[in-house]
Amino acid sequence: MPAESASTPVTTPPALSRRFSVAPMMDWTDRHCRFFLRQLSRNALLYTEMVTTGALLHGDTARFLRHDEAEYPLALQLGGSTPADLAACAKLAEAAGYDEVNLNVGCPSDRVQNNMIGACLMAHPALVADCVKAMRDAVSIPVTVKHRIGIDGRDSYAELSDFVGTVRDAGCESFTVHARIAILSGLSPKENREVPPLRYEVAAQIKQDFPDLEIILNGGIKTLEDCKTHLETFDGVMLGREAYHNPYLLAQVDQQLFGCDKPVLSRYEAMLSMRSYIEQHLQEERAAMHHVTRHMLGLAQGFKGARRFRQLLSVDIHKAPNPMELFDQAALLLEGH
Repeated sequence: MPAESASTPVTTPPALSRRFSVAPMMDWTDRHCRFFLRQLSRNALLYTEMVTTGALLHGDTARFLRHDEAEYPLALQLGGSTPADLAACAKLAEAAGYDEVNLNVGCPSDRVQNNMIGACLMAHPALVADCVKAMRDAVSIPVTVKHRIGIDGRDSYAELSDFVGTVRDAGCESFTVHARIAILSGLSPKENREVPPLRYEVAAQIKQDFPDLEIILNGGIKTLEDCKTHLETFDGVMLGREAYHNPYLLAQVDQQLFGCDKPVLSRYEAMLSMRSYIEQHLQEERAAMHHVTRHMLGLAQGFKGARRFRQLLSVDIHKAPNPMELFDQAALLLEGH
């Protein structure tokens, strides 16, 4: 399935770099979110939400793969543990134009565990290796893995090193390491993002012991200064919830982390850059403006007027006869910022 035509003029996207990326987040990093984040940074690598192999092979394939070419560089994250199914999905991703396929070995939810998806796969490094090999044999785009530093009952450094080494031997060259263990029994997914302590030193040891691998750090990173510090040790940084709740952080990524000399987009300019995209979206069947604007609420974070901005785009918008008028009112609150 080819990418959609972009809603705004598209220049040639930069080459894929994992120096800075935005994490795959369920219910958050959908195509509208990714289009918005792309307005702020041309170089950040964006990831889809995790898509299971079952959904992609037996569900609405076109909907799960849908994206705008303006989103590139773009990676599809897959959830699954059957090598043949993952290979088939990787082929679909490559045909659709994705720049990378990433295997989820970090999600701790009960629902995915029951289907042998996510962090529970850390207990099965040989299976993960088989999955990676099957995908690499099927496609020419990169196949990467995102994982934790361990799971309950398998959280020693020796076991982590064995996992990375086994998957490396299957041909994986890039690992994104969420520097927490996942506790699969007794903690919710939300608690698993907060309760297990961050252990950046464990991820740093992996980089030291596997110097030829690309190691991307994920977990608890909140500022570009944090990013710069971690980039002294790691090959890249991945931000999750901070990038979503405070998206304007991305406006300086190209300048501060990639050395670009283009001017920083203002919050107001970022808002206006989405106007034509939203107008186009509203022409689709069953479309609503909040499908897009729910991802933009954090654009006003940190200055006076943020509360009114969120009120317009998350509450008032549902009862407005002309939602674009409310969009313009919200945009005016950002003028000069």
